[in-house]
Amino acid sequence: MPISRLVPAQTALLVVDVQTGLLNTIHNGDRTVRACRLLAQAASTLDIPVCVTEHYVKGLGSTVPGLAQDLAAATRFDKTKFSAFIPEVHEWLNEHRRPRIVVCGWEAHVCILQTVLDLAANGWQPFHATDAISSGDATAIEPAFRRMEMAGSTPTGSMSVVYELLGDATHPKFRACLALVKSNAS
Repeated sequence: MPISRLVPAQTALLVVDVQTGLLNTIHNGDRTVRACRLLAQAASTLDIPVCVTEHYVKGLGSTVPGLAQDLAAATRFDKTKFSAFIPEVHEWLNEHRRPRIVVCGWEAHVCILQTVLDLAANGWQPFHATDAISSGDATAIEPAFRRMEMAGSTPTGSMSVVYELLGDATHPKFRACLALVKSNAS
């Protein structure tokens, strides 16, 4: 079986429910926000389409500050379904025709897991950025990652995503992405 690789022309980023109402409850929330920011900034630099979802905004608030700024040009959808694979996101993915989807956000065992399962079941190749995903229940993260991988998702990390998308230090946007990596380092 061929190994899926991330290349800019075939990749999209899906940022799921990184919202203010959850921040103080999320295990390593600040770390995961930094990793999500790196992915969002790199996607912008590399002209990769980005979609962001917000779950029940009335109760959970909007996307956390900083990350919200990084996602200003992203397509945004509100949802109440746990999976971010709602009809509007499905349509957005079909329009962009990017078969590989990098997924990041919160909560690993609920919204992220269900999103990844739905992406895989509907023909996309999900890549779950483990350092950019967390949960309010730290014990639920690893089982969710295992289930995602068993369903066909590829585990990766935010820096790995950036360098894989670049492919080579001679890439014209290498220095810009290197600066992003350094500025988002913990």
